[in-house]
Amino acid sequence: MQQFKALLLKEWRESVRSFKILWIPLVFVLLGISDPLMNYFMEDILQAVGNMPDGFMMTMPELQPADLLMASTGQFQSIGLLVLITAFIGSVSRERQNGTATLLYVRPMSFTALFFSKWIVASMIAILSALAGYAGSMYYTVLLYGNVDLSKFLAMLGTYCVWLMLVMALTVAMSAAFQTSVAAAITIILIPVGLLIDTLIGSFWSVTPWKLAQYGTGLLTDSVLMENYWYTLLVVLILIFVIVLLGIKMSKNNIRYLKV
Repeated sequence: MQQFKALLLKEWRESVRSFKILWIPLVFVLLGISDPLMNYFMEDILQAVGNMPDGFMMTMPELQPADLLMASTGQFQSIGLLVLITAFIGSVSRERQNGTATLLYVRPMSFTALFFSKWIVASMIAILSALAGYAGSMYYTVLLYGNVDLSKFLAMLGTYCVWLMLVMALTVAMSAAFQTSVAAAITIILIPVGLLIDTLIGSFWSVTPWKLAQYGTGLLTDSVLMENYWYTLLVVLILIFVIVLLGIKMSKNNIRYLKV
């Protein structure tokens, strides 16, 4: 346990020194506030830009508060996930490549503690970023469009945090299994590209891990079939467990990639 605490503290200090604890939440805040502000002031922006043809009329859709939170989730699912994957994809592999992991591996060490320390810190920053982004989105949504049911918002937020834990588990596990460039390519294919494929042809199935965030936003409008939601949540929890086990095994097996 002492070893785990020391590794956890090391990962946290590295995140503070590299300012991940600052700039990643800031990116999510900017993504979160962009949709409510852009949609609310779109007509003013178009009028200020000018150069519109005479007689041009543009009817803006009448958005509900839930629509804005769903739009913010869409931003997090595209740009936000790419930022998180890029920030943490080298958490294991980069230490092996630049030799800094030598200082850890020369001592008796638990690879379970090593993997958990990296996954927990990555998940904490991802969840903190999502909380900051949704706080910004919620603030301007309530201010400009109206109230949102708090219990439904918290249910959506909790669901999205579970999804982020899966993304971070996969990111750190891929980093443990492959070199950084390969790990990045595989993770991007599995998460952002997987989300895109599920969006395009996902109507043919109802339970996949990529649907969890979508079902989470569906809780806001009661538009999700709860049976599908619970099955999807169960699949994601099982995947997190399996990926963490594989990540621990890969961390130990790929010690041969260590450069001294």
